Amino acid sequence: MADIEILKKKIADSKNVMRDAFKRFGPEKVGVTWTGGKDSTLNLWILRQVCLEDNIDLPRVMTIDEGDAFPEITAFLIEISEKWNIDLEWCTNFDVLAACGSQLGEKVMVKALNERNRQELERIGSNVEEFLFEAESYQGNHLMKTVVFNQFLERYDLKAMMVALRWDEHPARSDDQYFMEKDGGPLVPAHTRVCPILHFTERDVWDTYFTFHIPYCPLYSIGYRSLGARTTSKRENVLPAWEQDIENTCERGGRRQDKEEAMERLRKLGYM
Repeated sequence: MADIEILKKKIADSKNVMRDAFKRFGPEKVGVTWTGGKDSTLNLWILRQVCLEDNIDLPRVMTIDEGDAFPEITAFLIEISEKWNIDLEWCTNFDVLAACGSQLGEKVMVKALNERNRQELERIGSNVEEFLFEAESYQGNHLMKTVVFNQFLERYDLKAMMVALRWDEHPARSDDQYFMEKDGGPLVPAHTRVCPILHFTERDVWDTYFTFHIPYCPLYSIGYRSLGARTTSKRENVLPAWEQDIENTCERGGRRQDKEEAMERLRKLGYM
């Protein structure tokens, strides 16, 4: 049984991080990522409380359409945006989608991409003339996620982004800090990553959901524990996520493993 006082303390700690971010940068210079997954929805739920309690507007909220989304996630984002009155900005790399006709597995000819995307491929050391469109391949992950994320920062001159990372989610994130400065450079805007829920465990997340009646994507009810691209996220169990052996099995075991193994390299390029 969940300890409500412990959960309240974790929520309060997250609120303190969020308030510190607003104090450092100003709410108008802070953005928020929301994927529709359990972590980012919890992060947004806590943030809405801070904004209501402090009588300030919710910062800009963005979600990334990587071209391979679960329809259940899309529907959830739309439903909760309306319920919570969120002006959600849907961000995608239309240039890449145009080059492959929005078809997974189709070839993307690099020469058909715009200058920004060609430069981005050079930046990550990809010298191929073509690649197959997969949202979570090395090229696809960068162009469809990291580039779109950076363009969102550029578009609104944001100085900080709140992202829903947790220490126990992946070994590459075990040393993350609540505030992580990201140096700028060619094609990369300098900014600070703010991680308000780092201290939540996977069990804490679900305990918080059920204690405070937070809505969640229905895919978790049929066995998914970690949600990414539709074609590369698998469920390894038919039990609801919260009924699985969370403490002794890998949370991201159903995700594409070559990406998981390359997480540290991807993060150095700007991936969350």
